[in-house]
Amino acid sequence: MTQTLLDTVFKAVDDKRAEDIVVLNMQGISLLSDYFLICSGGSERQVQAIAREVKEQAEKAGYDVKRMEGFDAGRWVLVDAGDVVAHIFHKDERSYYNLERLWGDAPETFVAADSND
Repeated sequence: MTQTLLDTVFKAVDDKRAEDIVVLNMQGISLLSDYFLICSGGSERQVQAIAREVKEQAEKAGYDVKRMEGFDAGRWVLVDAGDVVAHIFHKDERSYYNLERLWGDAPETFVAADSND
């Protein structure tokens, strides 16, 4: 079930043309979630559109989005869907926070985008 949620979130960010999508496997590293999906948008409006799409597609697939933080500013939006947490950064903020380095002990996971679109 977690893999299906991860696929749903990945497809949602990919559909909105998110950049530099990275998925970190947090199992055994963090109690917060099984996966962190980290991506970037080129503007506040794109960051908000990506976050909105993640929320809508997760809920459409039957998952509960527990919270969404940072949406109004559009600089770093966190979408918490339980087993998958999406971190959607404005491209200028991503390198500053550098979550990939902060969680450097988490292995990166490959998720294939659906090629049927």
